[in-house]
Amino acid sequence: MKNRLIILIGSVFFVFAKGFCQAQTCPVNINFAMDNLTHWEAYTGNNANGNNDQSRHPYDSTKTAPTGTINVSAIAEYQLPSVLGIQVLTAQGTDAFGGFQKIPTINGYSYNYSILLGSTSISRSSNGTDAGGYVRGVSYQISVPTSAVTEPYTMTYAYAMVLENGRHPSNFQPLFSATLTLANGSVIACASPKYFLPTVPGTTQNNGNGELDSAVAIADGFTVSRKLSPNPDPNAPSNDPDPPHLQDVWTKGWTEVTFDLSPYRGQKVTLTFEADNCVPGGHFAYAYVALRNTCAGLQISGPQVACSSGSFTYSVPALAGATYNWQVPSGWSIVSGATTNIINVQAGATGGPVVAFEQNDCANLKDTMQVTTSPPTMPGTVSGDAEVCALANTNKITLSGNRGNVVNWISSSNGVNWAPIPDSTTSYTYTNLNVTTLFAAVVQNGGTCALDTSSVATVMVDQRSAGGQVNPPIANFCANQTVADVLTLKNFNGQVNNWQSSPDSVAWQDFAPVYQDTTYDVLNVTANTYYRAIVHNGVCPADTSAVASVKLFTTPFPQSTYSPSDTTICFGASAPLSALIKIGTDYTWASADSLQNPGNGHVAGNPFQLVSVAVPDSSAQYVLSIENQGCPNLLKDTFHIAVIPPIIVSPGNDTAVVVGEPLQFNAFSNDTTQDIFTWNPATDLNSANIPNPVGTYGSNIDTITYIVKATDAYGCFGQNKISVRVFKTSPDIFVPNAFTPGLGINNIFRPIPVGISTMRYFRVYNRWGQLVYSTSSAGQGWDGTVEGKPQDSGTYVWMVQGVDYTGKVITKKGTMVLIR
Repeated sequence: MKNRLIILIGSVFFVFAKGFCQAQTCPVNINFAMDNLTHWEAYTGNNANGNNDQSRHPYDSTKTAPTGTINVSAIAEYQLPSVLGIQVLTAQGTDAFGGFQKIPTINGYSYNYSILLGSTSISRSSNGTDAGGYVRGVSYQISVPTSAVTEPYTMTYAYAMVLENGRHPSNFQPLFSATLTLANGSVIACASPKYFLPTVPGTTQNNGNGELDSAVAIADGFTVSRKLSPNPDPNAPSNDPDPPHLQDVWTKGWTEVTFDLSPYRGQKVTLTFEADNCVPGGHFAYAYVALRNTCAGLQISGPQVACSSGSFTYSVPALAGATYNWQVPSGWSIVSGATTNIINVQAGATGGPVVAFEQNDCANLKDTMQVTTSPPTMPGTVSGDAEVCALANTNKITLSGNRGNVVNWISSSNGVNWAPIPDSTTSYTYTNLNVTTLFAAVVQNGGTCALDTSSVATVMVDQRSAGGQVNPPIANFCANQTVADVLTLKNFNGQVNNWQSSPDSVAWQDFAPVYQDTTYDVLNVTANTYYRAIVHNGVCPADTSAVASVKLFTTPFPQSTYSPSDTTICFGASAPLSALIKIGTDYTWASADSLQNPGNGHVAGNPFQLVSVAVPDSSAQYVLSIENQGCPNLLKDTFHIAVIPPIIVSPGNDTAVVVGEPLQFNAFSNDTTQDIFTWNPATDLNSANIPNPVGTYGSNIDTITYIVKATDAYGCFGQNKISVRVFKTSPDIFVPNAFTPGLGINNIFRPIPVGISTMRYFRVYNRWGQLVYSTSSAGQGWDGTVEGKPQDSGTYVWMVQGVDYTGKVITKKGTMVLIR
């Protein structure tokens, strides 16, 4: 591949390759490899008279500071000593407006240095008159080596720009330029571009009202920055105390450009980079430039080894106004960019030459890169699944069947979040894992094939076995004891392998058959005995629990029979609790508050009959503990008494009917079971054994009261009563002629319907005809207030209407007197 030069606009770097003939050697420090401006001329200035008529302060390449550039890495803005206008950059960073790197890497080629021309400073005068903008530039006089004109002598630069939109004509806008000048002062136009933001036609120099041609700007690679300008809008009114900061800063990321100086063999050519604020001075410009240190012709950038079937980018630095042509190996395809300086390709199975041609009025360049291919990555399979014990493990997992090298291993405890392991061998040895862990290898076949991940090996980690404790740690057992002492294993980790017993806590005997429950009922003990459990978890070694001891007492264990064990009673009833104590000296009751005849706690002699009566208000348990002195264990018997809640019967409200009117009753209870209802007496009812009988009455009855009883399946019952008054009249609505609100009696004014099945309305009006009360519910009435305010004594008018049980409408009205 031929050596080349790349020039970047916006940040300048020159990088030149070593090892080619002297005629193709790049100028010394053309790429700022000395970390300074040595061999470069520099200048700062002001363009108040226009970009072509600048006031400049020069810095000589043959002198040191303050008037020269030898060993100088930074120069201040023109007459602004606190702000740098020219800087050689050796440390990487990110531009605040554009977000691009200050030292570029372009398609695999990394520059080492760049230069920053300009700042965000502006020079508009305080009174608003045009003061001109800052101008800064660097230049290098290149002595083009003498050689055949047909041999290319190229330089390549890359640039990136940040320009504030000045809304001026093009020649007054903030700009960046790269200029090649011959010794006679003539400019090589085809290699001397200027870069600025385009405005629409009709924009004049000083009105600042030009509209940015954003479509053209975007097509040229510009993007508007999200960051506001640090400078107030220069077009804001002069009396504005807080002028706005506009979001009108545009940026262009790194772009490579090349030019060929072979037509000027033996001549001196000056290369100049310059960044200028707008001519009025109110808008800034700065640019980065970086240069390659190769001058021996065009050079293609891109991978020299391509992964089969992968997508890749190849590029050459751009020529102004150039045409481009590419050739790729057989079986490859150009996906996009075939007529540009950057192509995207789909690689084939085999390699070959990638050839680039570019030509303009200044140069006709060609380069060939031989590209080989590598087959795609095969991630392979990891073996080494295992089950291990926590914190005491070490094992090897191995990758096989892979194509490519191990980049690193990765591990995860959940299969979602993975952590890298810095090991690039095909086997990895883990140690002392504490949680179940998944392992995989990340594999890549060469630098251009995709990374891929192998199959996963799972190392299941069992936490260490923990024997735990046996509760109670000390237990007692009496002679002939019929109730087991229960030993319970607590705070263990794993599964119970078996239990063991020992007469002395030294010689242990396994249970036979094997017993693997976590509780053990101690019975039939004939001597002091010790117990423990053996626990293991997974593949971890077994662990032994703490020891529990059971001491044998020769005193007999208490004996008793009791009844009933469980019983159900109705609310308010009692339950006899009976115990026949055969062996024992004392007894106690727990929760004896609702017991009758609990006894004095002493057993007079064996056998001893104890009878107590429980009268609980709700379900309860009564525990009888029996002691036989000399035996530390108690015999406990529990009586379970279930109390059925009170049954509450609702037969309805007292009512009135007329002779011959059918009366429908509806009784219910709070009991959720199927109750049996009885009515007493059964007089004039169609049935006395249902909850909803119908009564029909003759003239021989004035008033009758029924007792309604509801009985559940246990024989528990509740009852209530309801009275019926029988009128010897036809159906009617009776209304009193006076009432006394606020007193204990006669304090509600309401109608008395007799034989009425439906109350349509009952209304009360005051003397002015205003409605003070209305209802359609039987039994409701007026309390003598309106919205809570007591009404005055006096005469009120009422109206009532209802429908009797035969369907006849009854309407009545009248007056009543409210008395206070």
